[in-house]
Amino acid sequence: MFQTRALWSHRQPGLSWLAIIRLGLVQAALGSVVVLTTSTLNRVMVVELSLAAVVPGLLVGLHYAVQLGRPLWGHASDKGGSRTRWILGGLALLAISGTAAAATTLLFEQNFWLGMVAALVAFTFIGFGIGASGTSLLALLASRTAPERRPAAATLVWMMMIAGIVVTAIISSVFLDPYSHLRLVTITAMSGTIAFVVAALGVWGVERRSAEIRDPRETVAATATFREALVEIWHDPAARIFTVFVFVSMLAYQTQDLILEPFAGLLFGHTPGESTALGGMHHAGVFLGMAFVGIAGSLFAARRPGLLKMFTVAGCLGSGIALGFLAVAAGRAPAWPLEANVFALGFANGVFAVAAIGTMMTLAGKGTKSREGVRMGVWGAAQAIAFGLGGFAGTVAIDVTRWLTGDIALSFAVVFTGEALLFLVSAMIATSIGVATASRRHPTRHAPLAPAE
Repeated sequence: MFQTRALWSHRQPGLSWLAIIRLGLVQAALGSVVVLTTSTLNRVMVVELSLAAVVPGLLVGLHYAVQLGRPLWGHASDKGGSRTRWILGGLALLAISGTAAAATTLLFEQNFWLGMVAALVAFTFIGFGIGASGTSLLALLASRTAPERRPAAATLVWMMMIAGIVVTAIISSVFLDPYSHLRLVTITAMSGTIAFVVAALGVWGVERRSAEIRDPRETVAATATFREALVEIWHDPAARIFTVFVFVSMLAYQTQDLILEPFAGLLFGHTPGESTALGGMHHAGVFLGMAFVGIAGSLFAARRPGLLKMFTVAGCLGSGIALGFLAVAAGRAPAWPLEANVFALGFANGVFAVAAIGTMMTLAGKGTKSREGVRMGVWGAAQAIAFGLGGFAGTVAIDVTRWLTGDIALSFAVVFTGEALLFLVSAMIATSIGVATASRRHPTRHAPLAPAE
């Protein structure tokens, strides 16, 4: 019996593939709850409730703004001794607040301001739940995944998240008809419950049975105030440069999100169904781009240490080129292979996104240990700011350029060109990430040694 307990408590160095898949279930659960609160509820507010589009836009922007607290939650999970509690606690809060957000549709029917106040509270807690759970999950992956497995692990986890979004959207669409607000609340509550149970089964015991991947050259420090940890990370050149990269690249990525389907409808005459299919073409490209990086990373990462950076730069360059072609397409519509162009954009987006996530997991384990949560929080906050600004900036830029020029095609061409330039800047920043890391590891390579040394 004693021997059985000893075997049960033995901590393996690093996560097995089965453990990584189980954590991917948690990411899928997060995606399945978020899709109902940011996509389905957005549509209901605009169509069924006849609210101005700015209302759901404000609420979605609020849940991104709240995630500026990700570094705080990451620091708390670093110090708390159990990331599992933060993962499940955040997911439970997300499920409850997501159901509350769906329930505000009933209040909006009675009184707009009552519904608005309730929705503001619900989306605030949605941001808390996503930030606390997602940051802790990524920190757990970063600290316990072997370096050679990180590209494939990042690919697997993110593809499972997208799968969770797709499966939930398909199943929910079947049960939502005939639509009623009460039916939406019921489906959201059931989805949140199922997601929490799946996540609990996925993460349970993973942290307890695995040990952190430690580099003997790195230091370990379990105690530090949040301010000390944040200052330490910001003074790390690699972490600082990567934070800037995350913000610029995600700003470019999100700006295209809300204008791609209107572009297809206004200039190529696509119906709603056809523009939705175009979005599916983009996601198919993202899937294949992620899969390509995951397979190549698992095969060659050990022999090519710079592979992730190469994919990050190539993905940003490819995204910029594809957006440049979309700018050209604006002047040649409808005689342009739009589907092929959008698929290529999705493939490049998938390559850069999953390579950047793999790099993020690698950099999170560098420097002083027990800081993975703060590092993931800083980068998550940068992404949240970029996502909130990007969606807003894209739509505003289209409206402003249309007002100034009176030319729809020209306005789209200008905005797509601006996004392409942002991706090119992102590629330039990405080339410096490895240089910063190397300079930090060997700051005194050419300095003379003191006698005591």
